[in-house]
Amino acid sequence: MLKGKQRAYLKSLANGMKPITQIGKDGVSTDFLESLDDMLRARELVKVNILENSGLDAKECANFVCEKLRCEFVQAIGSKFTVYRKNIENPKIVFPGHEQAVAKNKKAIAKKFVTKRMGR
Repeated sequence: MLKGKQRAYLKSLANGMKPITQIGKDGVSTDFLESLDDMLRARELVKVNILENSGLDAKECANFVCEKLRCEFVQAIGSKFTVYRKNIENPKIVFPGHEQAVAKNKKAIAKKFVTKRMGR
């Protein structure tokens, strides 16, 4: 489940993306779901375009896809929708504030402490 700030961050990333795949008159087929699953594994964030001749609603289609592939719905604008699924083995997207912690240099901290104490 995505939090509000995480969803907003994903929306900002998706803003500059072009749709990678599209849904045509065949609708959401098993082949489409398999290819979208591979794309989510490789990219984590995928934008999908729904063609007019399919007659599908973007939000309904996105919810169906998310249910089948166990991914998260990010946004739907017009005939496009964006979905996200984190890759456990090799994550590509790191949310702000969730970066890897870096160990502090103990010598630099000790040096600051000594110079402050001696400078009285």
